[in-house]
Amino acid sequence: MNHTIVHFEIPASNPEKAGKFYNGLFGWKVSKMPGPTEYWGVETAPKGQGVNGGIARRSKAEDRPTNYILVDSVQEYESKVKKLGGKVVVSKQEVPEMGYFAIALDPDGNAFGLWEPVKKG
Repeated sequence: MNHTIVHFEIPASNPEKAGKFYNGLFGWKVSKMPGPTEYWGVETAPKGQGVNGGIARRSKAEDRPTNYILVDSVQEYESKVKKLGGKVVVSKQEVPEMGYFAIALDPDGNAFGLWEPVKKG
């Protein structure tokens, strides 16, 4: 499997305003996603041609952008993170009909996400 960055997330105090900023600056298409959580999808390029992401409401001042890396199994990689001296700060969670994610810290405290898409059979 290619362990590439497949998604990014930008925290913002005002996600709508941040979306307008990135739209004006780069022409990114930003749109509010349905669901109970305030989340704005970000399309940087047509599907399959770039890395897309999202803008979420900042929950605490120290929130920073997060890159999500593609993995076969979030659970397996949570174990690898711990074995290699990192820390899992948000354990495996489901994004309905899309996949699973976790948030980890490397040994220097840099945050990154693990992303396991739903396996389509």
